[in-house]
Amino acid sequence: MNPTILSRLISQKGLRHWHYIGGTVVLVLALGCVSLIYSQQAVQPKSAAAVGVQARSVPLASETASSPTTPIPAAEFSRMIQEFSEAGGFFHSDNFTSNETSYLHIVGKLRELGISGGAYLGVGPEQNFTYIAKIRPRIVFLVDIRRQAIIQHLLYKAIFHQAENRAQFLSLLFSVPLPATALDLNAQPPQQGSSKDTLSAGVEPARSRRAGVDSRTADGSKAEERTVDPLEQLLNYIRETPSSRETFVSNLATVRKTIEENFHFPLSPDDVQSLGYVYSSFWRANLRIGFRFGNGMYNYGSWGFPNLADLILATDLDGKRGNFLANEEDYEFVRKLQEQNRVIPVVGDFAGTKALAAVGNYLGKNGYTVSAFYTSNVEEFLYDNQVFSAFADNIRKLPISNRSVFIRAVRAGWSLNDHPAYMPGDRMTPLLQRLSVFLDDYQQGLLPDYWSLVTTHYIAGTEPRKEAAPTHSQ
Repeated sequence: MNPTILSRLISQKGLRHWHYIGGTVVLVLALGCVSLIYSQQAVQPKSAAAVGVQARSVPLASETASSPTTPIPAAEFSRMIQEFSEAGGFFHSDNFTSNETSYLHIVGKLRELGISGGAYLGVGPEQNFTYIAKIRPRIVFLVDIRRQAIIQHLLYKAIFHQAENRAQFLSLLFSVPLPATALDLNAQPPQQGSSKDTLSAGVEPARSRRAGVDSRTADGSKAEERTVDPLEQLLNYIRETPSSRETFVSNLATVRKTIEENFHFPLSPDDVQSLGYVYSSFWRANLRIGFRFGNGMYNYGSWGFPNLADLILATDLDGKRGNFLANEEDYEFVRKLQEQNRVIPVVGDFAGTKALAAVGNYLGKNGYTVSAFYTSNVEEFLYDNQVFSAFADNIRKLPISNRSVFIRAVRAGWSLNDHPAYMPGDRMTPLLQRLSVFLDDYQQGLLPDYWSLVTTHYIAGTEPRKEAAPTHSQ
């Protein structure tokens, strides 16, 4: 790519502590003063366990998307990870990225239902950041049975703390050096309308390489110049720019030091090995990294799974991009929560006896209600392993409101018949369901198996709501 169009891609301020080709600079991270955990002044919501499945706590006025939050001290952040976590378990795949191409199809419905603020619970990798950006919660717990997933989220956290913008985030994630001159990212793709969708501002629009700098029509007149999508231009730069092992090794050392010293989280020898494995996988695969079975090298894209670039460029049902890296405001919100230590990864089994119960207890004591719980298709495995009842018991321990929802992803081809909300071409079908409705249905024996779970009183992004009012009084 012509370096003359690489003007002001990035402020080097946030990257001066990281190693780049041509030199090494020592990382110096200054810890600012942190305040005590924000004391919630609102009335404590009742958990589902406190009143049975009839729980209908009123949404807290204090839990709005605009509510101020203060940092959680690093020592408290580390304590929660260690004390809430269970022993790590096995899963059959490396979930480096999501495998859900249709994850944005439910975003409009979340907005329509007014799902915002409160506490967000989730599982898996980066798709959570997009749901967090849309829901704007005040606190986040990411619960995953694989300890490697928690280490990956600590890697993400270290990068968020250093990366002032999306370009820096991708640069550090893949150990790809950014130039002193900047890539012009002021041009707006037709489908994006936010005033903050630019990756950098104050520069001339870039011209498409296909159009050329001075493209002409057949009669010699100057053709209309087409602007390059700024996000795709950045992805192309990341994809095409070589890195080096020296860069990766230096960045890995910085990440480890940040986790151990700044986040106060002790890494065991196995954790250190997992950190190197995950980070090197991103470095080697670049934007083609994706979901994969087992831990074989370079088999990304097999089975038709999307890669990270596909997920970043994915669109919602209105054809608009919605990934947290597609909009600067979304990125800034997620980064702020990370900087405030309000995205807490926890090792836990959804049907376990510790993790979800500890999270629910913490949320209740601190005045939070659950706004959304992204479960992906984990419940399918809970039914298969005949432990779903334990998961339902854990849901009863969460402080919920009448707006609290599950966000699920149902695999295409799971049954002989596709899900009623299935859209041709999608691997997964995203659905919502009220937590309170789920508890009612489960108590009434309406959910004997996974197919019943995902086809009973669900809310789809593409259909009228199929939600029934609870049969008992509140």
